[in-house]
Amino acid sequence: MSTATVLAEEIHPSLWRASQLARGRGRVVETGYPALSAELPGGGWPVGALVDLLVQQAGVGELRLLRPALSASENRPVAFVQPPHIPHGLGLSYIGLSIERVLCVQAAQTADALWSAEQIVRAGSCGALIFWTQYAKASSLRRLHLAAQSSETLFVMVRPLAAAQDSSPALLRLGLRPSADGLAVDFVKRRGPSREEPLSISLQPTPVLLSQHARLSHRSLAEVAAPTVATKVVA
Repeated sequence: MSTATVLAEEIHPSLWRASQLARGRGRVVETGYPALSAELPGGGWPVGALVDLLVQQAGVGELRLLRPALSASENRPVAFVQPPHIPHGLGLSYIGLSIERVLCVQAAQTADALWSAEQIVRAGSCGALIFWTQYAKASSLRRLHLAAQSSETLFVMVRPLAAAQDSSPALLRLGLRPSADGLAVDFVKRRGPSREEPLSISLQPTPVLLSQHARLSHRSLAEVAAPTVATKVVA
């Protein structure tokens, strides 16, 4: 008597075999790098979920890696929360972003930045949100992840590589390290089998994307000051 093979996802869409990549349950955005897409559940960046990019230092190449996804965000605004330097107009144009589409949020305190990021993903008006932060509590990450689930926003947090040791509700966590021609990508967490070897991604050189010396017209870049909020709002 033969026994029919039952696929894990047929039991429940949240289940998958540890030896296989999970099937994407929601929408994904094409990465623009076939080798990377082949290693991601659903074949792209998950939308409506938290994505962790863990870097040795901000500006290592995270925006160039996201270039295809950001340029394909259907002309919706793209939000930068706490970018390490002023966004550079020429560099942004190179990755397909007109400066008029970029919403830049600089907050006085981490709690204000977390509050701002949550409001952006809840509003759902931005095609993508990139949030640079040195530290975020686990409770804050869970709150942001839950907020993202009700949106159609590509939500990426850029955090220090050392945070790979900490738990995170993010569906996807990638470590980014500079290499000779681009980035070495480590798969810290994904819904599928572990991968020990880093993936090499070639990135084209670009004009400076984030610069301490960039000069932009105040009218060409939307700068939003986050309101002061109590820490309990993001706890």
